[in-house]
Amino acid sequence: MTVSVEGEGTPGPGAAGESGLTVLLALGANILVAVAKTVAAVLTGAASMLAEAAHSWADTGNEVFLLIAQRRAARPPDRSHPLGYGREVYVWSLFAAIGLFAVGAGVSITHGVQELLSPEPAEDFIVAYVVLAIAFVLEGISFLQASRQVRAAADRLDRDVWTHVMRTSDPTVRAVFFEDAAALIGIVIAAAGIAAHELTGSAVPDAIGSILVGILLGVVAVVLIDRNRRFLVGELADERVWDAALAELALQPEVDRVTELRLTLVGAGQVFLSGAVDLVGNPDENTAAAQLAVLERRMARAPGIVLAIISLSAPGDPTLEPRTRS
Repeated sequence: MTVSVEGEGTPGPGAAGESGLTVLLALGANILVAVAKTVAAVLTGAASMLAEAAHSWADTGNEVFLLIAQRRAARPPDRSHPLGYGREVYVWSLFAAIGLFAVGAGVSITHGVQELLSPEPAEDFIVAYVVLAIAFVLEGISFLQASRQVRAAADRLDRDVWTHVMRTSDPTVRAVFFEDAAALIGIVIAAAGIAAHELTGSAVPDAIGSILVGILLGVVAVVLIDRNRRFLVGELADERVWDAALAELALQPEVDRVTELRLTLVGAGQVFLSGAVDLVGNPDENTAAAQLAVLERRMARAPGIVLAIISLSAPGDPTLEPRTRS
């Protein structure tokens, strides 16, 4: 079988392991950064630093949710869940995105507004700069790992990186990619706010920096929430994956032509295949039922297909054609 949705997510152990490595690397980086930023926030009293500390603690909690998502979604199908548990990855990733919105964005914006209303002087700016520099390096390493995985998957599907980040069925990689990108931008914003505070003696730029970090996190969280919502509701697989499944189904020895095919994503790189075919030779009812059962089992052995349901075509149904052109 040549049908595979591996480029679309993480059905295979190798890809799943890479996603796990990406999340673990992000978790380790965020724990170190969160602790350092918290200490720096206490020592300096800078609003932007406190916002960055809240950002990193939110990201740390998110990585824990993402690890839970991967573990729970990896369970195989059983009698009570014939399509498997793949959609759990979207549930837990949704929790992570909501946490980022509530903790990261909420704390940052609230503290920034409070700082504007009741400004407090900051000190020990050098501590803030050192911590932000270290955080930038650690977040950069995590972002490079996420970018490498995204770029490799995008190349397999002949997509640009941004399109793949938005469309991939693997929410863990998308979350880490967005969170690390936001972290790098947030560090730059925080550094600018603290520098302006030091140069002017006014806490206003620092407070504005905190608010801007919060807004940035809010935008990222809304994007992630929306993508997970779409996959939970049910989204179709990539057209090229659909074409590959159509070509493979049409090549089966029992199949004369394919008249219906649906590939619904039920997890990261996991699809439910359903369709209708005309069988070669118009066999009798018992023979047709046996051939369809064999065909379903054969298609379900393809990487990423968790279940295949195939019926006979209705009279007069047109033959399906590929959706993309090479």
